[in-house]
Amino acid sequence: MLGEGRTQSDTTPLLGKHKQQHHPIIRFHSSPSACSHSISSPLFLEMAAAISSSPSPTSRRFVFLGIDVGTGSARAGLFDVHGKLLGSASSPIQIWKEGDCIEQSSTDIWHAVCSAVKSACSHANVEGEEVKGIGFAATCSLVAVDADGSPVTVSWSGDSRRNIIVWMDHRAVKQAEKINSRNSPVLQYCGGSVSPEMQPPKLLWVKENLQESWSMAFRWMDLSDWLSYRATGDDTRSLCTTVCKWTYLGHAHMHQMKERDSRDMEACGWDDDFWEEISLGDLIEGHHAKIGRSVAFPGHALGSGLTPAAAKELGLVVGTPVGTSLIDAHAGGVGVMESLPEKEDDNEAICRRMVLVCGTSTCHMAVSRDKLFIPGVWGPFWSAMIPEYWLTEGGQSATGALLDYIIENHVASPRLANRAASQKTSVFLLLNNMLESMMRERRSPFVAALTEDTHVLPDFHGNRSPVADPKAKGVVFGLTLDRSEQQLACLYLATVQGIAYGTRHIVEHCNANGHKIDTLLACGGLSKNPLFIQEHADIIGCPIILPRESESVLLGAAILGAVAAKKYTCVSEAMKALNAAGQVIHPSTDPRVKKYHDAKYRIFRQLYEQQLSQRSIMAQALA
Repeated sequence: MLGEGRTQSDTTPLLGKHKQQHHPIIRFHSSPSACSHSISSPLFLEMAAAISSSPSPTSRRFVFLGIDVGTGSARAGLFDVHGKLLGSASSPIQIWKEGDCIEQSSTDIWHAVCSAVKSACSHANVEGEEVKGIGFAATCSLVAVDADGSPVTVSWSGDSRRNIIVWMDHRAVKQAEKINSRNSPVLQYCGGSVSPEMQPPKLLWVKENLQESWSMAFRWMDLSDWLSYRATGDDTRSLCTTVCKWTYLGHAHMHQMKERDSRDMEACGWDDDFWEEISLGDLIEGHHAKIGRSVAFPGHALGSGLTPAAAKELGLVVGTPVGTSLIDAHAGGVGVMESLPEKEDDNEAICRRMVLVCGTSTCHMAVSRDKLFIPGVWGPFWSAMIPEYWLTEGGQSATGALLDYIIENHVASPRLANRAASQKTSVFLLLNNMLESMMRERRSPFVAALTEDTHVLPDFHGNRSPVADPKAKGVVFGLTLDRSEQQLACLYLATVQGIAYGTRHIVEHCNANGHKIDTLLACGGLSKNPLFIQEHADIIGCPIILPRESESVLLGAAILGAVAAKKYTCVSEAMKALNAAGQVIHPSTDPRVKKYHDAKYRIFRQLYEQQLSQRSIMAQALA
């Protein structure tokens, strides 16, 4: 669920109606850090490092390719056997937004993937023969195709290109409520209720509203599974996607086999009663052919590798191994969770960590040996990220997207954007520097204290965790008639803090229900913003480890390819070999900072409670 936030018209494609030319953005990487944590890093823009001498075209290396399809772009990254990024490229993808309906095109996405892969290989001087394994990661968006693999529309418009319901689409709120009212036993494995961002509500919406499309669809797939299917022709689904977004019970395989011996497994984790209860019993037909007859652990080698057609389109070699996919946030977890300054031999130590995968939204990933049922938090999901561990998945539906929204809708934004462009820097760097200056001018004891009169509840796109309220609304408290850039800077800081208070709420809730999280690791576009990371460390009171390689989602995807190529026996082994730590951000030791944030956190919690009270008052008024 990572990607580039966009705020264009709600009634037109954000990148145009017509088939676009994909012009990839090329990134070169040579140093271990790849300049990944520079204070000048703009939010959501990939980091570039200086180009160093590269191997001659005739040399042969073992290179692993990670492909990540986010909300706004398809990206490709090439990694060596030490987990170092050799180079990456990205290519934009179309997106249509009409109210709560947000759609994309699988055809457009595949073209963008091919463009990014070819460009990354070309500019990193990597030949197709050197790519020994491939892994895909993508947003948990829903793809519909017919028996020939052609797109089936999921749009009111009837446009056949628009065959993907994007992860953040909230058209199925009523369907989610209907499903949750059935109180099926499977719901206990997704925090007690399904979210409209999961697939069952979206499937029910299509059946209830687009009957022709429902009849035409031959396969319903998570986007990352569709990508691996498009590459290999193998319809095997990932335990990650099916367990996290489809209510598949992965632990049905717990005693069947060990992950390192995994093969295609007949899908025995579907709860047929659940699908019947929610009026989607037709998905059971043909041994669940439309939603997945076989599943596999992430990194399992699919089919015979790349098909001739896919290899030609990607500029790679026929038969190159392709690993079973991951959702993008989960790939970020795989790419960063073992990134420690000092390696630990204790296998239980991983259970004290939480990964923040920060982009358009933020996902909060933690694992445990025992299954922990946590109200309002997705999971426990068995083997959905790290094999043989239970995954707990919290989340905030709008974080990077919220910061974009807050900044771009302020009256001072155009002036700030023009100055950033003229100085060839980012708006976020200007705001961060402005806050430092304001602290000195106002003689504030620390930067965070600039928001003493401004409080933000960041639930502008509902609350995914831990209250699991898709109807929650955002709140900005403390507005005045001030139209200055300084006021925008304070509002930006208060929004960053609101997001961090949301993360603190998730961490505290998880720890109150069995976890023992004391260390955070962060990756994704937002993790490149030092203000964002420092406020999180101060507010949560935990050190935050940043990985050596900033492109952790791409690394997680590449790890799948390395496992599929048999370079490593399992995902866990590959993580320990290829993850590496970079900078560690520690919380402030100033007791005044803790006291300040504790006070603002109390207000943060009260803002939601007040919203519930106000919602009740208005419901009674309209009754």
